[in-house]
Amino acid sequence: MAIPGIIVAVLLPVTLLERVALIAVLILMLIAELVNSAIEAVVDRISLDHHELSKNAKDLGSAAVMLAVVLAVLTWAAILGALWMR
Repeated sequence: MAIPGIIVAVLLPVTLLERVALIAVLILMLIAELVNSAIEAVVDRISLDHHELSKNAKDLGSAAVMLAVVLAVLTWAAILGALWMR
């Protein structure tokens, strides 16, 4: 999703600041997913037993990804909406 999104952001007739915002939120999503994957790998490496703290760590990592996705959707919707209204 990031590579096609970056291509679309480059091709859209938007300002430089808008283009940077569109690309930045996509990169933020990738960063959040990488951090989430790292958290899950560390938790699984320590123990595969079910533990409340392990569950919390994985849930918080997933929540970070979800917030990044919501931010990306809102950013893209705002910029594309403004572009459509021009």
